[in-house]
Amino acid sequence: MNMAKAQSDSQVGSEAVVEQSLYAAHKKIYIRSVTGFFATWRWALVWFTQLLFYGLCWLPWNGRQAVLFDLVERKFYIFGLVFWPQDIFYLAVLLIISAYALFLFTAVGGRLFCGYACPQTVYSEIFMWIEKKIEGDRNARIKLDQQAMNLHKFSRKFAKHLAWLLFSLWTGFTFVGYFTPIKTLAGEVMHLSLGPWEIFWLLFYGFATYGNAGYMREQVCKYMCPYARFQSVMFDPDTLIVTYDAERGEPRGPRSRKRDHKAAGKGDCIGCNICVQVCPTGIDIRQGLQYECIGCSACIDGCNSVMDNMGYPRGLIRYSTEHAMRQKWSRQEILSHLVRPRIIIYGLLLLVIVGAAGFGIATRTPLKVDIIRDRNSLSREDESGKIENSFRLKVMNVSETGRTYSISASGLEGIAIQHKPAIEVELPAMTSETITVEVYAPIESGKAGSNRIYFDVKAIDDEKIAVHEKASFIMPQSTGR
Repeated sequence: MNMAKAQSDSQVGSEAVVEQSLYAAHKKIYIRSVTGFFATWRWALVWFTQLLFYGLCWLPWNGRQAVLFDLVERKFYIFGLVFWPQDIFYLAVLLIISAYALFLFTAVGGRLFCGYACPQTVYSEIFMWIEKKIEGDRNARIKLDQQAMNLHKFSRKFAKHLAWLLFSLWTGFTFVGYFTPIKTLAGEVMHLSLGPWEIFWLLFYGFATYGNAGYMREQVCKYMCPYARFQSVMFDPDTLIVTYDAERGEPRGPRSRKRDHKAAGKGDCIGCNICVQVCPTGIDIRQGLQYECIGCSACIDGCNSVMDNMGYPRGLIRYSTEHAMRQKWSRQEILSHLVRPRIIIYGLLLLVIVGAAGFGIATRTPLKVDIIRDRNSLSREDESGKIENSFRLKVMNVSETGRTYSISASGLEGIAIQHKPAIEVELPAMTSETITVEVYAPIESGKAGSNRIYFDVKAIDDEKIAVHEKASFIMPQSTGR
């Protein structure tokens, strides 16, 4: 009896074991086109971002490209601003601003960036538009893929991939055009004289666009993007997210427009699955918030069109918050709860950082000076009895106007540069020059050891352009004092 019971338990245990694969085979998503308020906004962002990306590199400014990141010359041009390697601080500030802006927008409206401005979303929209124009709408594409290969199918597929590939290569060309002057790059392409790094990045960025937007699409958002994984940390119960009103929509099911569905005990959802068909990641929003949701609101537009056809109120799927759904808040109550402590903190921090960065850039002196002591000779006494220290000054004219600069020293009585009160150096626009200078001071003007002195570098034509840099002047230890 015990043996039979043990055998029975073993069988039950073996039947309860469920094998689950760690690899999920990719299932192609056929996205249905949708129109509406949010779709219009998405396409507006597509046009804005792409006109910006493809157009800025062709915009001239002061005889050069308006936006150019010249890695060879180590100069970044952004309209009237020129940044040098010494301005790396501004890059750190830009990253901080981007982070706080992401925190702020996510806390207010969820994954707004993902749904409307992320390059993956934008290029997927463009590629899907090309696909629709060549292969047809959703049903036509499904029917085409189910057909055996024939001349019609081959020609459609070939035309689609050719259009994708040409667009991707143009995208790669534009990307490289921000690092190599775009007109120079165009000439190199025409004459087939591209350098190896230009060829690599053009093809790499082009094929990355082709693969991500043409093939991987939702897989990038679901499996590769880290933002999808930690977005929930930035959400709270008052964050606006795409939500399905289950209390209003359930129980769902098909019905006639003329039939009173309330009397039949049904909710407003007719089970048409439009919300699933228009979703770029293929999720069902009716199952609740999921990390795959990029907040594009395509399901809202799709559901609203169905509600209009059925004569039901819009908003079965809508932007709302967890608190609003639970407590049945009105739109005014939802908006009143958007301004909360974390939003105020993020907003104030962002405002302060942007303001400080803007002020720093606006008041930035177009002159930089680096001072390096001559380590081979700390100090020496010349024929007149004065102490000499040697320095190397790297003077950088970071403006787009050539200037002459006056260099003088102060901090010790009787101090002079090369036995002169000041020397002059002429620098063309956007150039730098390293100058070796000998600084002299009377032996009685300072103490033995290190003495603080200052170099003053000023533009002759504009005294506002000036730099006051400190340095150390070494007096010998055995001065006889």
